[in-house]
Amino acid sequence: MANWIIEPLSSPSDLDDVLAIEDASFTNPWTREMYLAELENEHVSYCYLAKDADRRVVGFCSFWRVMDELHINNLAVMPEDRRAGVATALLHHVLREGARLGAVRATLEVRRSNEPARILYERFGFALAGIRRAYYTKPVEDAIVLWREGLGPIAGMASD
Repeated sequence: MANWIIEPLSSPSDLDDVLAIEDASFTNPWTREMYLAELENEHVSYCYLAKDADRRVVGFCSFWRVMDELHINNLAVMPEDRRAGVATALLHHVLREGARLGAVRATLEVRRSNEPARILYERFGFALAGIRRAYYTKPVEDAIVLWREGLGPIAGMASD
């Protein structure tokens, strides 16, 4: 597994890479305007980039920290870089960062059909909390709502 560089999205100039990954990953991607609004929402909205050894952005994860909760909005990796540990590195970093910011639990929604993502989240201790019917569009699909209580280390997961 490669060593990934995880850094915060700190400038609108980095958005082109995030938007390219969004377009390659989602049928209803977030827009530049949506991400610009997120960047302005300091101390609530966060986004981390995963870069390879050549500093090429290969993935990202955006989340909100509200009170003591972490809400993961988007986690995506360029198709050619999937199954190489990028999402694992990002999720590990984001959960640790959320705990540092005061979050004690985390939640997210995932498409019912996205089995690789569901397996990843289960490995990190997320558990089924509910279903949001017809939550996604293009195509219409249910969301699986997952929660993880406690943002401490997970057995079997490496920590820094």
